[in-house]
Amino acid sequence: MNARFEAGPDLNWKELETPAVLSRRKPHPLWRAFTITLLFAGALIIGVGSAYLALSREDLFQSVRIGVWGAHPLAGTPEADPYSAAIFARLGRVPLASGEGVAFIARETSAGRPLRPGCTYLISGLTPSARLWTLTSADGEARLVPVPMDRLYLDSNQILRKPDGSFDITASARPAPGNWLPTGKGPGLSFILRLYDAPITTGSSLAGLTMPAITEVSCP
Repeated sequence: MNARFEAGPDLNWKELETPAVLSRRKPHPLWRAFTITLLFAGALIIGVGSAYLALSREDLFQSVRIGVWGAHPLAGTPEADPYSAAIFARLGRVPLASGEGVAFIARETSAGRPLRPGCTYLISGLTPSARLWTLTSADGEARLVPVPMDRLYLDSNQILRKPDGSFDITASARPAPGNWLPTGKGPGLSFILRLYDAPITTGSSLAGLTMPAITEVSCP
């Protein structure tokens, strides 16, 4: 009972040395190099990923949008932004020259549903004033695909119109009566409306204009 407890060195509260767990250790040179490499790789992945997203998502840089139709009125001019120029170069598309016209692209219906190659659509209404316009079906990236009867497009000189000047165009893989625009079997679907010799060449002059509506008629 008279035994005396003697505190060991590790229990001496007067010990001035910092515990090992609290001591600051210098990082190993290899660990520092690994951290820098990891940060650099992360920044590179983010940069490349954002650039790819910018070039693959054309809608991010649509200069003008009327309903579901988007266009780059300045594409093909010295005023074209670098992203638009890169997008056209990646897709191999040649924009209309300045003063020649403007091309509008639609990839969804007026109800916001993505266009699908196997479906039937009704494109109806009026277009802005132009000397000539053409309507083409293409794949999801606006590239031409083989279509029935090699009928690649319709133009304003060959379509049937209503008394008020409006029109109804059926876009489908199978022939349809009236104005028929064949669609192909490429990945995705888009419609390209090109307005030639049109008074609209800048974004400001496009305000207040209307474009044809796109309605889904049926899907398999």
